Amino acid sequence: MSLIKEFSRDFHLTGGETGPEGEMPVTLLAERVIEMATNHADLLGVGYEAMIRENQAWVLSRLSMEMTRYPAVNDDYRLTTWVSSFNRRFSERDFEISTLDGVPLGYARTIWAAIDLSSRGVGELGIVTRLGDVVVDRPCPIAPVPRLGAVSDDCKRSDYRFTYRDIDFNRHVNSVAYIRLLLNAWTLEYHDRYRVKRIDTAYIHEARYGDSVSLRVDDDSDCRSKAEICGADGHPLTRFAIEWSPRK
Repeated sequence: MSLIKEFSRDFHLTGGETGPEGEMPVTLLAERVIEMATNHADLLGVGYEAMIRENQAWVLSRLSMEMTRYPAVNDDYRLTTWVSSFNRRFSERDFEISTLDGVPLGYARTIWAAIDLSSRGVGELGIVTRLGDVVVDRPCPIAPVPRLGAVSDDCKRSDYRFTYRDIDFNRHVNSVAYIRLLLNAWTLEYHDRYRVKRIDTAYIHEARYGDSVSLRVDDDSDCRSKAEICGADGHPLTRFAIEWSPRK
């Protein structure tokens, strides 16, 4: 069987999918990235069915997305993904989002890990060694996923309790729910004036239904923000860095 080393799919952005500014929301882009990674893994025979037989599952560990322009309502766009590196613990997967005629709109980098579903600890990717056969030497022109530090003590804080709609089929908080909670920290007026140029997300610990968390946001004067979502014990669950750009 021929392995599909680069997987592409075309999409149409409907009005119901857009945000208030009439373009693709960051959360939808994150959903598409995760969907594409899942679909490609299934095609390669290393998706959910293969992992669950070994009592393991893929989890998203790091996500970086950087956009030059977001698709607008009724735009067609293409997502392409490929595996850029693989070892016994992690798989790195990159993405390009473009117009249908190949003009790049942005890129994403992701790092995926396996977890053991019994211990919830780190799994072993030796069962999917075929990933080593599909690694593509294709550059991704955005900076690698960085290491994200804690926010300052004088940051803005708000509290939230995760609800039913935040939970995925693994019965923990969906990866996109953290980003949605983060972006709600800024007003509609701010989002009307600025768009997310780049967002970096580090997933550190799982949260579950009913967990109370604290969102801590630290803005600076150069269109950059740092944030973290912490559990009731004060330990970080997720950390973020955002670079904003003015809307023209």
